[in-house]
Order: sequence, then C-alpha cells, then structure tokens
Amino acid sequence: ASMATVRFTQNIQRHVACPTRDVDGSTAREVLDNYFRDNERARGYVLDETGAVRRHMVVFVDGDLIHDRDTLADAVKPDSVIDVIQALSGG
Repeated sequence: ASMATVRFTQNIQRHVACPTRDVDGSTAREVLDNYFRDNERARGYVLDETGAVRRHMVVFVDGDLIHDRDTLADAVKPDSVIDVIQALSGG
C-alpha cells in the first residue's frame, strides 16, 4: 500500500528531529497523527495543545496550503506529499 510522504524543512529539523517518512492516512490529521505518534516533541513544535497548526507553521498537501488549520480535515491521497514549513516573519 502506498503512503503519503511527510517532509519537514531544514529550519524545523534544526530545532527538533523529524526525518522524512512515508505515513498512512486519508486526511492531513490522520497522516500527521500517525507521524507524531512516535515523535511527541515534533508534535508539540508543529501543533498546539488543541491539535491545531501553530501560527508560525504552515502545512501544504501536494503544494497547496491546507484549508483547515484547526481540524486538518484536508484530504490526502496515497501518493501525496505533505510539507511542513516554518513560516518566517519579519523583513
């Protein structure tokens, strides 16, 4: 069975270990929950205590910004690529 690929940018990996992995799930929530099951430190870095995406993080599914930052209900295909990126602020 094919699985979605979860990738984290280098700037996130400087703060918390989160290697690229193939993970099962049909929504962004399922995939990220499955990824974070073995990596609570990364979960706390990306998601807040309610499970929503933190303000300084952005999540893309196949290059499209997710629509639902709270419940992460965006659909994920078996061959999707999920990119987790730290949103840089300032100028």
